Amino acid sequence: MTVSLGGLETASYRVTDPYFGAPYIDEDVHVEQPVPHRVVHGGFENTDTRFTCYFPDDGYEGRLFQPIEGGHGGHERSFAPSNLGDLEFERVGVRMLNRLGGYMVESNQGHIGDDIDQRAGDDPRMYGYRASAESARFSKHVAAQIYGAPPHHAYVFGGSGGGRRSPLCLENAPDVYDGALPYMGGGDIAPLGSTARIRGSQVMSFASMFNVQRILGPKVLDITDAMAPGGSGDPFTGLDTHQREELASLYRQGFPIGDEFIISQPFGQIWLWTSIADMLYEQDPSYFECFWSRPGYVGHDHPHLVQPDVIDTVATVRRVLTAKELATLEGYEGAEFITLRNLAVIMATMSGDWELPVAVELDGVGSGYRLGTGVKVLSGPAAGRQLYASGVSGDLFSCDGPAEANIERFRGVSAGDTVQVDNRRFLAFCYFARHHLMEDEQFDSLRVDGVPMFPQHPVPLMSPLMGVSYSGQLQGKLIWVHHTHDASLWPPQGVIYEQAARAALGDAVDDHFCLRWTHNAEHMPPLMIPSLPNRNAATWLIDSQSIIEQSLLDLVAWVEQGVRPTATNYTYSGGQVSLPASAAERGGIQPVVMVTANGGSRADAAVGEPVTVTVVCEVPPGAGSIVAIDWDVDGSGTFPLHEEGIDGSSAGVERSITRTFDAPGTYFVTAKVWSHRDGDVNARHRRLPNLAQARVVVQ
Repeated sequence: MTVSLGGLETASYRVTDPYFGAPYIDEDVHVEQPVPHRVVHGGFENTDTRFTCYFPDDGYEGRLFQPIEGGHGGHERSFAPSNLGDLEFERVGVRMLNRLGGYMVESNQGHIGDDIDQRAGDDPRMYGYRASAESARFSKHVAAQIYGAPPHHAYVFGGSGGGRRSPLCLENAPDVYDGALPYMGGGDIAPLGSTARIRGSQVMSFASMFNVQRILGPKVLDITDAMAPGGSGDPFTGLDTHQREELASLYRQGFPIGDEFIISQPFGQIWLWTSIADMLYEQDPSYFECFWSRPGYVGHDHPHLVQPDVIDTVATVRRVLTAKELATLEGYEGAEFITLRNLAVIMATMSGDWELPVAVELDGVGSGYRLGTGVKVLSGPAAGRQLYASGVSGDLFSCDGPAEANIERFRGVSAGDTVQVDNRRFLAFCYFARHHLMEDEQFDSLRVDGVPMFPQHPVPLMSPLMGVSYSGQLQGKLIWVHHTHDASLWPPQGVIYEQAARAALGDAVDDHFCLRWTHNAEHMPPLMIPSLPNRNAATWLIDSQSIIEQSLLDLVAWVEQGVRPTATNYTYSGGQVSLPASAAERGGIQPVVMVTANGGSRADAAVGEPVTVTVVCEVPPGAGSIVAIDWDVDGSGTFPLHEEGIDGSSAGVERSITRTFDAPGTYFVTAKVWSHRDGDVNARHRRLPNLAQARVVVQ
């Protein structure tokens, strides 16, 4: 039940940042789910900045938590309760922060959707931290009226684009925040106070990833098998020279070894292309022309590598589909539609607009490479709108675009309208890394003695919505969480901020900065990742949400009690991050897991022959104990076999199971291990997972 409230005053509030007009409140209600809490929505006059505050009735201990939305931001209800409770941005929301003793405030980070505030223009400070900080300041004013005093401490956190911008809040608004927890963040470095847009290595590296997907096609599955446990370990078998060169370059740029299947399933990476494709062309149209016409570029020198994939034609719209239709209609539930469905669900959940038309079925496209293709509306009320394919299945194109196109998508488009389908810019973009080298060491393989191997163009600027550069100059405390298997923010991005913090803070760095690696985690939870035919994504990837919650609790203890969190030890070389094999050497908070089949990473057996699979797991010192072990034998990802007798008293556990297999095939037997800081086997929250698997080949 929702009950309208009132009585909150705004007149006495004085903005700290003079850009913002007076605050206003246009919604003040009480709701019962998921916990009883008060919702206050509003904004600042003469700006596009909007905010939503969530004040729980019970459990408040004086803390402010501000989650920062990923991507470009643009929504102030991304973490609001919804009926999609299994999605990460719901679980990192009201319920979790209530458990941590806080209220929640979120803002649209100064803009609506993917469009900029017309008055603020291209000022990246506005979208990087200024709008978020002023929203947090005003929330303290409201909290003082509701609870009798403002919060005593404030924390900002977020993943992906939220990991990009949450450190900016801590660096640039130390009057507001005491601590930050970015996860899966990244970006370049500049002195504190920078006002320039950033240069992001992801633009170049994602282009290389798209190219590897394009030129490998189904061979990605062979590479995935080679790099899986018990595989050959050689990803280059069966590849031609060009395929080998591009895959090797991808690894050197930092793409995580062991995550190769995601090359064939681009998700957030392709969103970045759709959001900045027009901007890249506007900044450097000469590159997209030179690629096809000048020596030193593949399109000119080796046209056979790209010409068979070219699409440049006029097609007709057969059908327009909304986000709701993609997510629910019969006929779109197959595996070939999973990426399109997931993109539609995330977009609709963040924006609240399930009726937005996000996809079209087209007639007349013909052959050619479809992902990333430009789709420009030629007729009807939406004529002139430029979109790009973020997900494709046959002649079904799910599209996104920059600025207003992101908000409108295919609104105003009807069956019978015509569109221009042209992928020549995207094909040129696939070789972008060769010609736009940053100074970052992961691009060193593309130069010799500092001299680039290929003709160079200026490194492009990212959207102003991504904020400004990091400085590493911290007054508060920051725990940076990065994932070893993240194909959207690659492991080198987890190293850059640590280097900046050490350079800026010197001997004081350990008083302000801590880096934790999450083993076997991707950018999205496994339920959002497509599965292999014989392996569900949940058998090789974990959901990192509980690690984020435990790390937030550790951040609170660090800020308020001076308890320094445990960092993860690692080595970094050749664009790759490696973690020590033992828990004592690795550190951090996540359990370390090893699985063997008949004593090795691979066991060969006959039908009906017993195979013994053993798991050895341990928890780093001070991180708790093992509370559960679950087994998955058939690759379904359901983990139906639960080890009995684990009581949470031990930091190290070894268990074995013996199984026979009734049919020939390749099986990946997986053990998922859970630890808990307090050894509570019945705990529902802060159960930290990791997993490992061994290959069983049955003849």
